[in-house]
Amino acid sequence: MCGVLGLVAHEPVNQLLYDGLQMLQHRGQDAAGIVTAEGSMFHMHKGKGMVRDVFRTRNMRDLVGNAGIAHVRYPTAGNAGSSAEAQPFYVSSPFGIVLAHNGNLTNTEELYESVCNKHLRHINTRSDSEVLLNVFAHELRREVTAMGDAVLNVDHVFNAVSHLHKRVRGAYGVVALIAGYGMVAFRDPLGIRPLALGTHTDNNGKTTYCVASESVVFNSLAFHLERDIAPGEAVVVTFDGKLYTRQCAESPKLSPCLFEYVYFARPDSVIDGVSVYQARMNMGVTLAEKVKRSLPLDDIDVVMPIPDTSRPSAMELAHHLGKPYREGLIKNRYIGRTFIMPGQATRKKSVRQKLNPMNCEFAGKSVLLVDDSIVRGTTSREIVEMARDAGARKVYFASAAPEVRFPNVYGIDMPTRDELIANGRTADEIAKEISADGCVFQDLADLEEVVRVLNPAIESFDTSCFSGCYLTGDIDESYLQKLSASKSSVAAAQVQPSQVEHSIRISDNDDEDE
Repeated sequence: MCGVLGLVAHEPVNQLLYDGLQMLQHRGQDAAGIVTAEGSMFHMHKGKGMVRDVFRTRNMRDLVGNAGIAHVRYPTAGNAGSSAEAQPFYVSSPFGIVLAHNGNLTNTEELYESVCNKHLRHINTRSDSEVLLNVFAHELRREVTAMGDAVLNVDHVFNAVSHLHKRVRGAYGVVALIAGYGMVAFRDPLGIRPLALGTHTDNNGKTTYCVASESVVFNSLAFHLERDIAPGEAVVVTFDGKLYTRQCAESPKLSPCLFEYVYFARPDSVIDGVSVYQARMNMGVTLAEKVKRSLPLDDIDVVMPIPDTSRPSAMELAHHLGKPYREGLIKNRYIGRTFIMPGQATRKKSVRQKLNPMNCEFAGKSVLLVDDSIVRGTTSREIVEMARDAGARKVYFASAAPEVRFPNVYGIDMPTRDELIANGRTADEIAKEISADGCVFQDLADLEEVVRVLNPAIESFDTSCFSGCYLTGDIDESYLQKLSASKSSVAAAQVQPSQVEHSIRISDNDDEDE
């Protein structure tokens, strides 16, 4: 679940891209990258780590130009440990293109074979994002050649995206730059991954355009959220500031990922017309009704969130149950999000560093802990143990999301059923596994209704990790087994992190960081 950002402005964009990327840091902590365009020249810096660690003053000085794209990586495909897979990716033909991608393709292997063997293009990594870039580059070259034009125009771009939609399956929100021409952004025909358009008009009446994974970027940069980019739609902003849009998919259907509202998105974002914060508060209301039916209310003394994502749900749940709300777990904000840390050992070690219980809030009390979801159960088990060590008499657990029983193949790191604690277990059995006195999960129908009521235009949702229903229609048991094997082999071949700075021009200054 990566974060992408693109800007076309009338002034240097390096600082805007850096600031905007920090607002998307929650979507990926593995790597970060920025590419700017100065006429027909690209300038790139990317590397392993968080935004603040990847970019130094000398790097920012070299990122000149009035347009650019940026990316934060959360590894879902390819080699998570390789700095070569930090985005954006670059190809020289046609014209020179850089691309950043949020999501995950489900027919990567088929596309890889086609791109390499039929189109004779070189793929330097096993990243599906680099494959996607080369598919786009091939389709764009084919369009220009077929029309016999030497100069790129907007029809070439839109036609290339249309052909790409027909070939590519999966989830993708994309921003790209074409050298000397402009920025391109497009979204998968099901709208699984989010993508939004924002604008800022200066005192001279000039408009800067921004595309981002979440609207929170626009707030931080003093931009206005214009709208979400529609499923299958493509947006082109030329370097002279002209905006073009076109629907490029034959049968688009808005089916956003429910897990965005549950966990990944920031609460101050609005995704597909839905306030994430309001959705999470409403999850607490419906979850409270489930708790009433499932747990002994008289035995619950206090309600506590597992910070931070579950806080809105926990507050509403406590209110509707008529129970005191307490903050019993204090979060160390300098520890990364444990769910998106690769490797169980890293997750287990980080939980105790990330959360610290206040004994006075637990001692002698029966506590209802509320979390956004329970995925692997590692974090939940550790937290229950911490609550008991802090003196809790009983520990109940409530999840604002339904049981996660199936792998997600559209951009969330849930590759194997064996990793999912809810796989093959009832709520009572899960409670036993995490050492809780009781466990309650949100009903899927309630979760869907919570989001849909905030935007009735949403036709359906990607609920695959809860329901096992894969919208792209190409996922079977064989696919899931291959994915599991691939994930295992990649994990065994992790390499040490480093930073990469390259592109058409490499400028490596030796001045001190400031």
